[in-house]
Amino acid sequence: MPKVDFQRLPDDARLWVFGVERPLHADEERLLLDRVDAFLEGWQAHGAPLACAREWRYGRFLMVGVDERTAPPSGCSIDAMVHLLKEMEERLGVRLVDNTPVWFQEDGEVRRVERGAFRELARAGRIGPETPVFDNTVTRVGQLREGAWERPARESWHGRAFMGAAR
Repeated sequence: MPKVDFQRLPDDARLWVFGVERPLHADEERLLLDRVDAFLEGWQAHGAPLACAREWRYGRFLMVGVDERTAPPSGCSIDAMVHLLKEMEERLGVRLVDNTPVWFQEDGEVRRVERGAFRELARAGRIGPETPVFDNTVTRVGQLREGAWERPARESWHGRAFMGAAR
């Protein structure tokens, strides 16, 4: 039971979120998603097919989920996925496998900045506690569905940037 519809994954399914550092051109997006889909069709852990799915949001975020009830991913199978994404980074000239930046929306656009730059934006008043942020550290599909991935900064770890920002 390889690739399934993302909506069919249970809430406790394992989740990885990868942000693409810049918007992709249509042909780049198609290439990335086609390669990921082909990988997921045959993704296995110790010879057992993984019930997995992917979703693409905002033209910037690749979500990969695995139903661990069917078969859990192994370290080697996760490494294989990361290896594919690293290959795509080189081919497309973008970073994909990097959880250090902060992702947020400003003026309706998805933005990506380093954490220090996010704090500076908060200090300057360009962003605030209500700024929509994306928490790419969520690890379960249920968290995504409950709104833990996309929410106001004040409701996430991102809110720490505003502590003492009003000086």
